[in-house]
Amino acid sequence: MNRKFNTLSTVTALFAGLATVHGVPATAEAAPSEAAVSALDVSPEILSAMRRDLRLSEAQLSRRLAFEAKAPALEQGLRAELGASFGGAWLNEEGTQLIVGVTDEASAERVRRAGAEPRRVARSQAQLDRVMAELNANARNATPSIHYWHVDLPTNSVVVHAEDSGMSKLRNEAFVAASSGAKDGTIRMVASTEAPRLAYDVRGGDPYYFSNARCSIGFSVNGGFVTAGHCGGAGTATTGFNGVALGTIRASTFPTNDWGWVATNGSWTPQPWVYSYNNANVTVAGSQEAGVGASICRSGYTTGWRCGTLLAKNITVNYSNGPVYGMSHTNACANGGDSGGSVISGNQAQGVTSGIAGGCDSSNPQTFFQPINPILSTYGLTLRTGGGSTGGNSFVSRLNGKCIDVPNSNFSDGVQVQMWDCNGTNAQKFIFDGRKLRIADKCLDVAGASTANGTPIQIANCNTNPAQDFTLSGAGDLVSYLANKCVDIVDHNPNSGAKLIIFECRGTANQKWDYR
Repeated sequence: MNRKFNTLSTVTALFAGLATVHGVPATAEAAPSEAAVSALDVSPEILSAMRRDLRLSEAQLSRRLAFEAKAPALEQGLRAELGASFGGAWLNEEGTQLIVGVTDEASAERVRRAGAEPRRVARSQAQLDRVMAELNANARNATPSIHYWHVDLPTNSVVVHAEDSGMSKLRNEAFVAASSGAKDGTIRMVASTEAPRLAYDVRGGDPYYFSNARCSIGFSVNGGFVTAGHCGGAGTATTGFNGVALGTIRASTFPTNDWGWVATNGSWTPQPWVYSYNNANVTVAGSQEAGVGASICRSGYTTGWRCGTLLAKNITVNYSNGPVYGMSHTNACANGGDSGGSVISGNQAQGVTSGIAGGCDSSNPQTFFQPINPILSTYGLTLRTGGGSTGGNSFVSRLNGKCIDVPNSNFSDGVQVQMWDCNGTNAQKFIFDGRKLRIADKCLDVAGASTANGTPIQIANCNTNPAQDFTLSGAGDLVSYLANKCVDIVDHNPNSGAKLIIFECRGTANQKWDYR
C-alpha cells in the first residue's frame, strides 16, 4: 500500500492519480448504471431538475457529478503549480473534463500530466484580473446602459455587457477606453438588451416579509439565515411564512455587496435544508465553491427548482442603484419573486439570488447571485449543515452501515478513530461546516500532516493546518484537502473496531460516506 510518487512534481503526481482513478476523459468510461446514479449523495429533487434542465442522461449525470466533486482540488493544485502562466480553469460542456488555460508549452505539458486539458491563451488569469480591477475602480463612472462585466475564461477576455445603440454606445465605449484592456484587445463589448434588476417578491426555501415586501430565505446559519442585502435594511423586523414574528435584520449591505442576515428569535429553529418544491427538503452539506462550468440549481418561490451551469465568477453587476462586486453568473433562470433564494451545486451551498437580466421566458436567461462564503466570513456566521441537530451528526459508512467513532469516548489528542455500531453517543457526533469536522473540543486530523497512503485519521486540537480540512463530495467521498486522498476503512474491514486512514480515492464502498 505504500507507494512513492516520482513524476514531475508531487502536486502533479497527486492530481494525475486523481484523474486516472476517476476515469478522465469520460469517453474512456463504461456507462454507469442507473443504480450508480442513485448512489450519489445528491438530493433526488436536484437530480430530477438537472435531468430536465440540462437534458442529461443517467450516464451523463453520474459522470458529471463525480467529476465536479473532484475538479476544485485539481484546479487548486494546478493554479499553485503553474503560477504566472496559469490562464484560468473551467469545465467542458459535459462537465467531465477540466480545461486549463496556459501561456506556454511547458505549462501545457504539466497540465496534461495532471489529467486536465491544456488550452494555449494569450493572457494569464492575473492579467485578466488586473483589467477587471481597473474596470471596478472606475465603476462609479459606468452609466446604466452598462449592465455587467466579468472575466470570461474560455475566451481569455474581459467581457462588458452593455447597450449597443446611439449615445449609449458612445458613453459605454468611453468607459471601456479608460482601461488598459481596451488597447490590447483584452476587453470585448457584448450587446445586452436587458438591464439587471432586483427580484424582490421571492422565497428560496420559505418566504419572509418586511416593510410590506417579501423576499426569500437563502441558507440557514447558526442563529438565523442569510439573504440578499437589498431585501431590507439593518434593524428591520421580519415575519415568517405563517405571519409569526421571525426576527430582525441584523446587518445588510447594498450596493457594493448584496448580502445580509436575519437573526431569528426563539420561536424558530434554523435547519440545514432548502425547500425542493416537491414536498421535500434538500440537505446542505457545506459551501465548497463550484468551478466555472459546474452545474447549478436554484430555488425560488416564483419558478421553483431551475438548473443550469455556472458561467462566470467575480462579476461586477451595474445595477441602477450602483455596482455590486464579486458576483457569480448562471443561466439557471429566475423571475421576479426569486430574490434572496438559495443557489446550490450538488449539496454545496453557493450563494443567494440577487438579480436577473431576462427571466425564465427568455431564450438567454441571466441570473446573478452573491456567493455564500464571503457572507459567512464578513459576518462571522456558521452555515447549518447535515441533519440540523445542534449536537452534530454521524458519518455512516456505505460499506457496513457503521459510524465513525472515537474509541471509548476518549477525546485525547492523537486518538485514531474507528468504525463502530451507530449508537447516537457523543463519540459519533461530528459538526461539519464543509471544511472541518469537529467533535467535542477536537477536530478530525490527518496524523503528522502526512500525505502518504495509510496515514491514520485521528482527532487533535483544532488548528489552521490543512491536515484538518476535508470536503464531502456529491459522490460520498470524504477527501483530505492536504493529501487529496479519501478517508478509507483499512482493508475493507466491515467489523467494529476497523481503523480509518487516508488512501488514494478509488470509489469503493469503504471510502463512501453519508453525513446524517
